[in-house]
Amino acid sequence: MEGLRLIWVVERRALAESQLTYFDAVAAKIEQQPGLLEIPLRNIERWLERNHSAPHRLEQWRSLILKAQADDEGKRELLALLRDPGEEARHLRSFAPFAGVLTTMERRRIIRQCAFNH
Repeated sequence: MEGLRLIWVVERRALAESQLTYFDAVAAKIEQQPGLLEIPLRNIERWLERNHSAPHRLEQWRSLILKAQADDEGKRELLALLRDPGEEARHLRSFAPFAGVLTTMERRRIIRQCAFNH
């Protein structure tokens, strides 16, 4: 039983690291191309229209993204949240609307990189 627990812990840690790698790539791309913030805003609108299960989380994201578009401080806060390894940030990222910011090729590169590292 102890061996299974160890495998579970290692897999969970690997998943958390791969998610951080993914969101770091999202943050880096947004830093270079702030106009990409329109993608998550459109995702939020579409998901709310389809009665998303956690509309309050999407509204949190919308507020953060609009602040990021408004000024540099808001942008810094959003980028820091995307890169934050803490539990609260990780929970909010589980509802992240950033699908479409990275290309398929960029996502595949991250998957290969994470698989290689583990």
